[in-house]
Amino acid sequence: MINVVLFQPEIPQNTGNIMRTCAGCDVKLHLIKPYGFSLDEKSVKRSGANYIPFVTYIEYENFDDFVKQNDGEYFFITRYGQKAHSDINYSKLNKNIYFIFGRESSGIPNEILKPYFDNCLRIPMNDKIRSLNVSNTVSIVVYEALRQFDYQGLLKMEPFKDKDYILKG
Repeated sequence: MINVVLFQPEIPQNTGNIMRTCAGCDVKLHLIKPYGFSLDEKSVKRSGANYIPFVTYIEYENFDDFVKQNDGEYFFITRYGQKAHSDINYSKLNKNIYFIFGRESSGIPNEILKPYFDNCLRIPMNDKIRSLNVSNTVSIVVYEALRQFDYQGLLKMEPFKDKDYILKG
C-alpha cells in the first residue's frame, strides 16, 4: 500500500540506502529515469548492503509512464510544500499511497508539482539548510506512514537475537 518513488535519482549511495529502507519495510520502490548512475554500480550495491534482492522495484522511462501505470494518492515531498508530512492521516486512505521524491540537485520540476499542489508536503526544519538528504527524508516519511498503520506487517521485536539479549549481556 505504501510506495516510494524516486524521480530521476542522481546519487547511487542514496538510492542504495533507500533500497535498504524499502526492503526492511516491505515498501515497493519506483524508479523514474534517467538516473545519474547505473543500477549495477558498486556504490548502489554497497549502500544497499545485501538487501537489494529483498526490495521490489519497478523502473519507468518518465513520469507520464509512471502515472499511467499507478493509481492511488500521490504525495510529493518538496521543500516548497506548505503542509507537514505528518499532517496527513494516511491510515484513512483506502488506496495506494505514493511518496514521490525528486532529484538530489533540483527536486521535482514545478510543471509536475503544480497540478498536485495540495499534495505537496514538507518535512519541517529550520532556516539553516535547504533540505535534508533524500535517503533520510524517505525514512522519515515512510516511518511516519507506517506508524499510522501501527507498523502493520513489521516486527517490533528483533528476530536475530534472543528477546532477552540486553538483559543477558
